[in-house]
Order: sequence, then structure tokens, then C-alpha cells
Amino acid sequence: MEQQLVNSAKTQVTRPSTKWQRAKKVIKKDWQLYSLLVLPIIYFLIFKYGPMFGNIIAFRRFVPGGSIIGEEWVGLYYFKMLLQDPSFFLVLKNTLMLAVLLLVVTFPAPIIFALLLNEVKNRGFKRFVQTVSYLPHFFSMVVVAGIVLELVAVNGPINNIVEFFTGNRYPFIQMPEWFRTIFLSSELWQTTGWGAILYLAALTGINDELYEAAKIDGANRWKQTLHITIPGILPTIVVLFILNIGNFLQVGFEKVLLLYNPLTYETADVISTYVYRIGIQSASFSYGTAIGLFESIIGLILVFGANFMSRKITDNSLW
Repeated sequence: MEQQLVNSAKTQVTRPSTKWQRAKKVIKKDWQLYSLLVLPIIYFLIFKYGPMFGNIIAFRRFVPGGSIIGEEWVGLYYFKMLLQDPSFFLVLKNTLMLAVLLLVVTFPAPIIFALLLNEVKNRGFKRFVQTVSYLPHFFSMVVVAGIVLELVAVNGPINNIVEFFTGNRYPFIQMPEWFRTIFLSSELWQTTGWGAILYLAALTGINDELYEAAKIDGANRWKQTLHITIPGILPTIVVLFILNIGNFLQVGFEKVLLLYNPLTYETADVISTYVYRIGIQSASFSYGTAIGLFESIIGLILVFGANFMSRKITDNSLW
């Protein structure tokens, strides 16, 4: 009995007792692989997590030229100011409308494009269409905005067509009611081809034997798409949907900034451009930070909510 207690005690001594000890053992075994993580971790610490410290000025009064963490503690003053600002509710409304339109219009577009492209049997034509559709993604945002502005200019090609049918020309880029249409159209043109890459890659992973079995059972192309193709790429769709939800309130800050003007603020001004004008142009850094922090918190809640709903409904989630 005494010998058994001694052996048990030795076993307890030699067994790793904590998670940290087990982690050290694993890292020591594959240290070459884990060393590859050093640079990415340093990058995230410096450029992603480090700047989060600056959010403290949303709770402190910051004066340019003063302390980097603000001069005095003001608590939720800037958040109360945010809720009393009528301009903020206008930009919040514009942001939500653009975000919903982007989610409804531009998110399904790459999926449909990938499914259609997958049906094309001529490889040469398929590659040509893919190349042409990818190109807009590689254009600088300034170039994209320049092309859009030229297309919708009063003397541009779109107005030439409009004049042919109606006899009139319209300053579309200065009309608030046309901004969302112009923005969504440019997003579709720029992102659809590039966004389809992941879905095309996911389509190649579907087992061909499933299609052969479906053909034997008499399933046509539509039923094969409905019961094999779409379920096959569903995990990819879910992951990209959750990632899109994370940027729900950002709605393409750079493009909005380049396309909008004071005449279209009524429908074009969104939270990110409002933060830019308030925080940078008006030098209200604390108030701008409070607005940006509000946007980030809403985005974080949406990501957790979308992940939870996805796990409940489809059994697929990011974590």
C-alpha cells in the first residue's frame, strides 16, 4: 500500500500539472512553427491593439498640444453629447440604410456570379470573364472614384444616354437621391468578381461523385445547385457573412469620402465620414473618438450576434 502511494506521488510529479506547462511542452516540440507567429503578433500588438489605448480620450477632455491621454476626466460627457446631436442621428440613419443595401445587394452578388461562372464549360471564356471581373478590385480607390465621377458627370456617357431618351442632362453626383444608387453600382462593379474567388475555390472542393449520384437520381442542374452546390459552399458563405457584419457600419469610408460633397450630405454622410470631419477637420478629437468607439462597439455586438445566430441555425460559426 505504501509503495502504491509512492508510485502515485511520482506519477503526479512527472505529469504536467498546468495548462501553461503543457503549452510550453508543445511549443518546445514545434518551436520552428511557433516562431513564425512572432512577427504577426508584434504587428497586431503595435498597429492593432496599441492604438486601442487612444480610446481613453473618449472619456477625457483632449486638448491638442497637451497630454496624450487628455487633460481631465469627463466620464460619459461626449457620449451624452453624441445622443443630443441631431446630425449624428442623420448620419446613423444614412449609415444603416447604406449598410443594409450593401448587405442585401453586394453580398449575394459574388455568390450568384460564382454559381453562374461555375456552369460555364468553355474554359477560355471562363478565364476571360474571371480576369475582366477581377480587374476593378486592383484599381486604386481614387481611380475608381475618378471613373465613377467621369461616368456620371453632366457631360459624361451616362448623361449622353439619358439625353438621348429624355432630352435632359442631370448632375447626378450633386443630387442626394442618386448617391446610394451610384455608390451601390460602383461597389457591385468593383467587388463582385474579386468576392467570387473564395466561392469558386469552395466549389472546387465539392465531391464530383455527389453530382454523379444526383444525375443518376434524375436531378437537373437546378436541383443539383440547390441540394449539392449551395450546401457545399454554405460554410464559406457563413464565415464571409459574419466578417461582413463586423464591418457593417463602416460602409466603405474611402469611397464615400471621395464621392460625396456638401450637396449630398443628406443621404451620403455616414458615421465614418462624420468622425473624419468632426475629429480631424474640426479638431474635436475626444468627440470624434467617442463616435468611433460607439461604432466599434455596435460592430462587435453585431459580430457576436451573427456568430450566435449562425451557430444556432446552420451549425456553422467562426468560433
